[in-house]
Amino acid sequence: MRRRVVATLLLALAGAAGAQTYTGPIFDAHLHYNDEAWQAEHTLPDVIGRLQRSGVRAVIANSRPNDGTKTLAAAREQTRAAGITVVPFVRLYRNRADYTGWFADESIHTMVLSELAAGTATGPYRGLGEFHLYDSANANGPVAAKLMQLAQERNLAVLAHVDDTAIDLLMAHAPRARLIWAHTGIGGASVERVHALLQKYPALMGELSYRPGLTGAGGALSAEWKALLTAFPERFLLGSDTWINARWAGYEGLMADARRWLADLPAPVARRIAWENGARLFGLPLTVD
Repeated sequence: MRRRVVATLLLALAGAAGAQTYTGPIFDAHLHYNDEAWQAEHTLPDVIGRLQRSGVRAVIANSRPNDGTKTLAAAREQTRAAGITVVPFVRLYRNRADYTGWFADESIHTMVLSELAAGTATGPYRGLGEFHLYDSANANGPVAAKLMQLAQERNLAVLAHVDDTAIDLLMAHAPRARLIWAHTGIGGASVERVHALLQKYPALMGELSYRPGLTGAGGALSAEWKALLTAFPERFLLGSDTWINARWAGYEGLMADARRWLADLPAPVARRIAWENGARLFGLPLTVD
């Protein structure tokens, strides 16, 4: 009988430990408000409500086209009431066709310059991207090189969905650029390769949505990624990547999943990745209500 009681207590404690989550603020460093979202069911009140319910206090907004980002930036009264800061980026896409040829399209460079000159209702743009390179060699495209150099000159962050080879090529154009590696290599660059790139480029940051191997059974943080995040606590950011409406529909679940694996880290490391790294990058307060 006593053994049965002890076993029951141990199971209860194990369940409680497994249910622990990170409870602090979140900076979503990879958020899209694309036309298919705001033209359909994910209206501004819907989106702000999802962010607020998820404990998200700031977002990097980048959208196709940039109208979605400008809509979020213009909603200053609503976002202020919800305690959310919008950090606007210029996305390089006017439409889906731009995904595959932007790196050599001078009209994209012209569009970016025009957007930067105009700014947003919440202030100047703070970065460029997200952009995709499906062939890493296109990182040497003329517009890709010019935009990396522009970002370095103007102290703009860059959000890039690329492989590890393209990281080297992009940084060769602008060695001091603040590059945020979307998904920290969605193709699954090894932890060892990510470690080497972080050591090589002091300004490189890794964003963690869709990252293969990050979590394992039950959504727990994998051992190799726990070691990497603990070794480089100041170099990673959390993101949702709401690239399709299904990601918006499941937004609260995505953030709950992130809170689960963040709890597997030491508390100061979890808070850095969830909030403080993004806050430092864009000059937001490290402490929020």
